[in-house]
Amino acid sequence: MAILVAIHVGMPKDHGRADASDPLEQPWRSGIFKDSVKGPVWLGRTNLAGDGQADTKHHGGPNKAVLGYSAEHYPDWNRELAPLEFPHGGFGENFTISGQDELSVCVGDTYAVGDAVLQVSQPRQPCVNLARKWRLPDLPALVMKSARGGWYFRVLIEGHVEAGQDVRLVERPFPDMPIARVFALYRDGADRETALRLAACPLLSPSWRKAFAEMAEQSRAK
Repeated sequence: MAILVAIHVGMPKDHGRADASDPLEQPWRSGIFKDSVKGPVWLGRTNLAGDGQADTKHHGGPNKAVLGYSAEHYPDWNRELAPLEFPHGGFGENFTISGQDELSVCVGDTYAVGDAVLQVSQPRQPCVNLARKWRLPDLPALVMKSARGGWYFRVLIEGHVEAGQDVRLVERPFPDMPIARVFALYRDGADRETALRLAACPLLSPSWRKAFAEMAEQSRAK
């Protein structure tokens, strides 16, 4: 059984310095710095209470309401990137979940957590803010290479959620579409037949469906 180990929320804040020469230190604004919260938290259609995004074009919205991340990844990152220590929430996730990872979670999975019902919408592709947060320019590329980026949920039923609750699988319509596979196909390229199938998947978020449709068209043109 998967368990919601911790919940993290954070509102956008300004970071960096105007006089910085290092691009990672120059002014930026993000909600990637999050704090763990105890007790029941309201989960709405687009956000947890107390959570927000600065760049709403690329982050947040109904298909990226909640970012999930595997608790089992943290020992690996802490070993691989020592002496840095990554706490839960360190990758900007809202839900740190034990018993799940990108190999066991599939696009379209529906889960019950507390009073809420969530559905997996797409893999998470890390952005430069993850590098800025940890001052590690190569971190997004390491996440991409390892396919340990996490996954997004859309919210089907709003409700209160709380750390320590079960993450219970309700439905799995696409068991052959684990997040790790979909992410690898997006990263490395898919054959035309597979790209067309993903482009037509109704539970994959629209932006990823569009990306696979473009991939299929490019493959046809060759």
